Amino acid sequence: MNKLTRLVRFSVNPFLSEDEDGFNSYASKPAGNGLAIFLELSVELTGEIDPATGFIINVTQIDKKVRKFAIPVFSERIKNNFQNAKHINLADITQLLKSSWEKLADKFGSAKLSGLKLSLNPFRKVAIDSRDCDMIYFSEKFEFAATHKLWNDSFSKERNFDLFGKCANPAGHGHNYILEVTVKTSADKNDFSSAEFEKTVDENFIKIVDHKNLNVDVAEFAKSNPTVENITVFAWKQLADKFSKAKLHCVTVWETDKTYCSYYG
Repeated sequence: MNKLTRLVRFSVNPFLSEDEDGFNSYASKPAGNGLAIFLELSVELTGEIDPATGFIINVTQIDKKVRKFAIPVFSERIKNNFQNAKHINLADITQLLKSSWEKLADKFGSAKLSGLKLSLNPFRKVAIDSRDCDMIYFSEKFEFAATHKLWNDSFSKERNFDLFGKCANPAGHGHNYILEVTVKTSADKNDFSSAEFEKTVDENFIKIVDHKNLNVDVAEFAKSNPTVENITVFAWKQLADKFSKAKLHCVTVWETDKTYCSYYG
């Protein structure tokens, strides 16, 4: 079984009666006019590859179905709430995703809709999936800078440099790390606070590792190498029981834009 994901980008002008369609779906379609609300809907489909075409489904069909059936769900709600000065909270967003799911579920032929994810900005997203549509997954990215050295005192100097290469530099080296934390909570709850979420991550992990020498300043790495794998597990241990209104689902740490590790506990 294969999974195909398509990102559909669109913009909504809250106070205009109609949104301009535009011609550049890579940026946004509808295009928006002037200052508009930009959103990105990630559509995950599961299915078998058609041997005749090599497709699970032609992605142009995904675009057409999403723009016809799902985007109006968001556009109508956004326009209505803005014009009536009403906030759209996390529970509202979840309901919009569930309504979009209902509109799209039978629109992709033999391919099965298995996930919908709405990016609220480049660093924050809300998702539901086919395993349990009564749960939502909230994700946000954070950054921290740290230095580390990869070394094992039980190995010879030659073996350390052979195994860890430049990362065994005695003076250490630095990374600008990215941390993504994903929690899950009931779709019916409306008391989840992104500010409280951010404070929890900041106090229990970011402040411990940011602008630190991981080998020297963080007790966890006195006994283990601060590899991206071990940093990810450490982040999980620091955060696992700290969210009062959600449950930790996944932690991902990027060491570079080409290397990252995810941990699910």
